[in-house]
Amino acid sequence: MKKQVLSCIQPTGEMHLGNYFGAVKNWVDLQAEYDCIYGVVDYHAMTMPYQADKLRQNTWDLIINLMSVGIKPEHLFIQSLIPEHTELSWIFNCMASYGELTRMTQFKDKSLKVKEEAKDSFISAGLFTYPVLQAADILIYRADYVPIGKDQAQHLELSRNIAQRFNHQFKTDYFVLPEMLFTETPKIASTADPTRKMSKSAGDKHWIGVFAEAARITKQIKSAVTDAGDMPLDEATGQREMSEGVTNLLLLLKASGKTAEHDELISQYHAGTLRYGDLKGTVAEALVEMTTPFRERKAELQANKKQVKEQIKASSADIRKTAQQTLREVKQITGLLTAR
Repeated sequence: MKKQVLSCIQPTGEMHLGNYFGAVKNWVDLQAEYDCIYGVVDYHAMTMPYQADKLRQNTWDLIINLMSVGIKPEHLFIQSLIPEHTELSWIFNCMASYGELTRMTQFKDKSLKVKEEAKDSFISAGLFTYPVLQAADILIYRADYVPIGKDQAQHLELSRNIAQRFNHQFKTDYFVLPEMLFTETPKIASTADPTRKMSKSAGDKHWIGVFAEAARITKQIKSAVTDAGDMPLDEATGQREMSEGVTNLLLLLKASGKTAEHDELISQYHAGTLRYGDLKGTVAEALVEMTTPFRERKAELQANKKQVKEQIKASSADIRKTAQQTLREVKQITGLLTAR
């Protein structure tokens, strides 16, 4: 049997190239080798200030976006359609320590963001305890692997700690300890300011949508920052160092599948013959070529939204069967009552 992979994403609006290359493309590729379950975790989106109608819209938009880039519908679920996640989360809340949660760096970062962006809001208890819900998301499916970036390792360690504590307390080996699945995930920067990551919160010029029109993609790449001036020589290699802007454009080119073009342009750079206009043109062309089928597929799915919703509700119901079984068994182990 194939090993199981579990990963989830919050419904936070339109997908940009940083999201795609940093996580979603990897999800698509993993489907060939593993038994994959991918969740759109709308409960997690409630931890920050939000609007109810926007959350619902973002959830279905993200489902369509994921399917448009190649995620198979049978691998997808929506978290709020599987209430066992939140029930298991309460049990795990009783297995997690207050000290562990206070050490979560993302809580500190997101708390600061709430204070800065929503001064009339409060920092919810959900923002403090959401790593426990995240542990429930993972462990309820007994996942073998969780594909993550190194900045998320702390959260997976909490999931492993909770699983170990549960197993120890109830003298069982019930929960699998999920392993981190580190794969090559490019860190895409803003083309307008390559010293910062690609992000929608920084403004329109700092991100490029996966489903943006060809003209929009081309315009943003053509206006990308390259060198800030003469770059110094690398003492180790004797070659001219590469600026962050040029590095980012070459990374986009390689990530889009154009390895040969990427290697040729690097050679030109070190030979001093690379023209930035040619670099930008090649990158723009590669991104347009890659994203055109995505836009076409998205148009098809949007024309059949009712069918998409039926598919995902059905896949969520099917995936829920595993969650229901896990919760029944956990209740039996912990001494809680079950309906049957």
